[in-house]
Amino acid sequence: MITQKMKYALKALMVLGDERVATGKSMRIEEIAKRSGAPKRFLEHILLEIRNAGIIASTRGRAGGYALIKDPAQISIPELLRLIDGPIAPLPCLSRKAYQRCDDCTDEASCRLRRVFAEVFWSYLLIIESLTLADMLGGAPAGDVLLATSKPAA
Repeated sequence: MITQKMKYALKALMVLGDERVATGKSMRIEEIAKRSGAPKRFLEHILLEIRNAGIIASTRGRAGGYALIKDPAQISIPELLRLIDGPIAPLPCLSRKAYQRCDDCTDEASCRLRRVFAEVFWSYLLIIESLTLADMLGGAPAGDVLLATSKPAA
């Protein structure tokens, strides 16, 4: 499950992506907050993290604001998830970027929890690793296609 902070980050980036296509201009944080539905004070901290990661830029002054500096197709959703929420693995022993042995684990090779969650997690990674901001900005949401193909037969 993604956090509210991540939802705000994604909504703000989608607003900036739409603005990039429409006008190519920077946006003031008040406008981003209004269009994304994110509280301005909270959004300031989120945009700072995203700016420090080199995804957006900020300019000061009357005509200043925030703008995407990376192509939406180059903005990886799982990397953004890791930036905002931290590791995305369900168990620390499955994380690629923040691996830690579980405190109560005596043998990873025979751990049934690890085996079951690994299968689910790798399937999830196959789908999510290919998602970019461009996918979120384009036509029908990717989830609609996945949900349509995964519905059980009646």
